[in-house]
Amino acid sequence: MKAKVVEIGPRDGFQNVKEFIPTEIKLQIIDGLVQSGFKKIQVTSFVSEKAIPQMKDAAVIADRVLHKYEDVDFFALVPNFYGARSAVAAGLKEITPVISLSESHNRANVKRTVDESVEEIKKIRQTFPDIRITQDIACVFGCPFEGEMPAEALLLLVGRLKEIGVDAFTLCDTVGLAYPALVERIFRAVKSEFPGVEFNAHIHDTRNMGILNSYVALGSGADSIQAAVGGLGGCPFAPGATGNTSSEDLVYMLNHCGYDTGIDFDKLLDAARFAKEHIDGNFSGHQIHISPNPCVVTQE
Repeated sequence: MKAKVVEIGPRDGFQNVKEFIPTEIKLQIIDGLVQSGFKKIQVTSFVSEKAIPQMKDAAVIADRVLHKYEDVDFFALVPNFYGARSAVAAGLKEITPVISLSESHNRANVKRTVDESVEEIKKIRQTFPDIRITQDIACVFGCPFEGEMPAEALLLLVGRLKEIGVDAFTLCDTVGLAYPALVERIFRAVKSEFPGVEFNAHIHDTRNMGILNSYVALGSGADSIQAAVGGLGGCPFAPGATGNTSSEDLVYMLNHCGYDTGIDFDKLLDAARFAKEHIDGNFSGHQIHISPNPCVVTQE
């Protein structure tokens, strides 16, 4: 069985780190992720430097990785048309606009109503017809302001975006409110309503269910699972959001459960430990805290 794991640490992980991470350190971490075997990585976001100063080197990062690795799919988050234009100018072929299923979170996150965001995405699609759009939908499994969101609202929003020409969707557990039964119900609903459409899972580990929910999403038809190196991350506009599901924890579990991820766990763990050594951030992963050989007993 194959399982596609998409690394999003260089965007979702880095964006919450207050102190600017030197560009060369970011690039070294991305190098480690590529060497681990990741074939798809979200490397940055094209956002306002005032809003998220950590991403001020987005164009430099994109340029460097695109020229260095031709066999890896790199993509970036964009909050609006201007971000999309910058990402396209930087040479990226895939972008991730963001919209929330929740009106309250959408206003907090991108300062727009959901309807206004739909029109913005429509403008992006019409202006850049050849770019691949993988749409992030935030708060699918629950909103910090509005609680659990109805599946019917998600199906309506996906239908609207699909009509515009969105290529694929990522269903995001923005603040970690998801639980296994809900994850299964939501993924089965979208896969049934929109057969043949790509739906990916983006799960946070706020309530220590990131690994379990990701596993359930995979078994319920998710086309890929997103995770962040070291479990670094969280939404800066969602109160209570903590780290993403840890890439190395997820890969360890999937590899031992018979899935073919194509990712070398030991190399990934090295990348995670390097990130933890060089970044002062919220690392929620478990493997990076375990000694390299926990079962080896030294006798004197």
